[in-house]
Amino acid sequence: MKSLQELYVSRNKLVGQLPLCLTGLTGLRVLDLSSNNLTGKLPPSLGNLGSLTYLSLLENNFEGAFSVGWLANLSQLRVFRLGSRSKSFQVESEANDFNHHLPENIGWVFPHLRYMKLADNGFQGYLPSSLGNMKEIGYLDISHNSFHGKLPRSFVMGCHSIFVLRLSHNQLGGEVLPESANFTGIWELSMDNNLFTGKIGQGLLNLRGLQLLDISNNNLIGVIPSWIGELQALNALLLSNNSLEGEIPISLFDIPFLQLVDISANTLSGDIPPHVNSLGKALLLFQDNNLSGVIPETLLTHVAVLDLRNNRLSGNVPEFTYTKDTHTLLLRGNNLTGSIPRQLCGLQGIKLLDLSNNRLNGSIPSCFSNTSFAFGKEDTLSDQHYGGVSGGVIQLYEQEYSMLFKSLIVLDSFRIVYVPDTQIKVEFATKHRYDTYLGRNLKLLYGMDLSENELSGDIPADLGGLLELQALNLSHNKLSGSIPESFSGLKNVESLDLSFNRLQGWIPSQLTELSSLAVFNVSFNNLSGVIPQGKQFNTFDAQSYLGNPLLCGLSINTSCDRSHYQEPDNGVEADESIVDMVSFYWSLAAAYVAILIGICSSLSFDSPWRRFWFYLVDAFIHKAKSLLW
Repeated sequence: MKSLQELYVSRNKLVGQLPLCLTGLTGLRVLDLSSNNLTGKLPPSLGNLGSLTYLSLLENNFEGAFSVGWLANLSQLRVFRLGSRSKSFQVESEANDFNHHLPENIGWVFPHLRYMKLADNGFQGYLPSSLGNMKEIGYLDISHNSFHGKLPRSFVMGCHSIFVLRLSHNQLGGEVLPESANFTGIWELSMDNNLFTGKIGQGLLNLRGLQLLDISNNNLIGVIPSWIGELQALNALLLSNNSLEGEIPISLFDIPFLQLVDISANTLSGDIPPHVNSLGKALLLFQDNNLSGVIPETLLTHVAVLDLRNNRLSGNVPEFTYTKDTHTLLLRGNNLTGSIPRQLCGLQGIKLLDLSNNRLNGSIPSCFSNTSFAFGKEDTLSDQHYGGVSGGVIQLYEQEYSMLFKSLIVLDSFRIVYVPDTQIKVEFATKHRYDTYLGRNLKLLYGMDLSENELSGDIPADLGGLLELQALNLSHNKLSGSIPESFSGLKNVESLDLSFNRLQGWIPSQLTELSSLAVFNVSFNNLSGVIPQGKQFNTFDAQSYLGNPLLCGLSINTSCDRSHYQEPDNGVEADESIVDMVSFYWSLAAAYVAILIGICSSLSFDSPWRRFWFYLVDAFIHKAKSLLW
């Protein structure tokens, strides 16, 4: 064992403490203990392993204090990964120094380090300026700590080899690269969830190879600069949850490899550029802004996800000219008017359609059976179409940066698997609440929400053929007629909301066959008859049926005894009520005609009443003339 050079024991469910005998293997070059259940304290004698080039201690349950200074003699170290699941694990600057600061001299201790991951270790304080001495560092992840202050200028200018920099979830502040930076080879820069302020700095212009830029959840102000379009390699741009204003620059839509743009939750205004010129399928998240004007008909060209919820958009829902790439279309909470165009049935790959909370009118198109709602089109989209970064980007990293060192026992060059965290979040109303669906989970959801509009007419029977639907919300409209019996075909539906409409007739007993149904709401309609019982319908309480006084059944504790309740004939009651109203109107008109004929007949005979009537008319005419003259 003395001559052992590489020891890989990751992901083996190892328990207990780290054996001290391992620190005597002075020829060891690789020590990977990650993803086990090791406990106890890490020994200072790890510093005796002077030949180490790779050290990974991630994802264990180590406790107590660990000093980075113990590793000062590891001059050959190229990869250092440190972290613990235990909250009692503390990384210190020096022995017996419990200030939770990253060592001020860390850049001098590890000048040749190429990969360092210190995420989620409870570090505090400022970033040490000695980081700028790590000239060979390519991957640096210090996210999920409590660092504060500005980025040291020596770091920004000194680490010219860096290609992945993760600063997320700290308390770092100042402006975002207001001056030029020497990160010329960088392709991912994650600065999200910090306290950065000011405008988007022009120092980003030097980062010509940048593919992923995340500055979301900060305090940025100003506009999205038009020069952002000069970053032609940009693959993902995330600027959400800031205070950015102004219009969306057209140059942003001309970036050829753009796949993800998240500029949601700002105060952006103005029109939306007409189309994206990306070579791939883009995800556009523009919700929760002040965007206005009409939605361009060409906007869905090369777009997989379009989220425009909660803006100030007006006009009609466009007759989109190119829809084959789109699987998610969210337009809730705008000022859209007119009818739902039949062209939306051309969205053959649609999985989520949300047109709720607008002012749409007319009837529901009866052509959605041509979409994947009905036939469950096989999802050929990769994870990147749900927010992941393309495989080409990862392959580029593997080719250019994976040669951290050569392994003696692994045939391929050693690689650290790395996938950027860019999965999108989409909210969709199911089961009386808005749930958030992340990234690839969107592949599993089919839903349609047309609620809170002014839609009228009957519910199309062919909606019952949408076999893949899991959530259907038609509430708060002016829909009439009966609930289609064909809804028994919604075999996968979990949430069905038809409340606040003008529906009549019975609740079809066939709906009890919907075994997945968890939420059913038909409240505040004009439904009548016996509420079906059995299977899922036994779980629905009175809240599902409020505002339907002609319903009866166990669910609402109303007896269906004929002595207390007259059971109507489903589908006929409405016609009979229409006939009764027509008869009433004809009878009323006949009565008026009869009275008029009676008055005219009485005036045709000479009688005191007739003479008195004409005397009154003559007196009224005389009085009117005297007032006019």
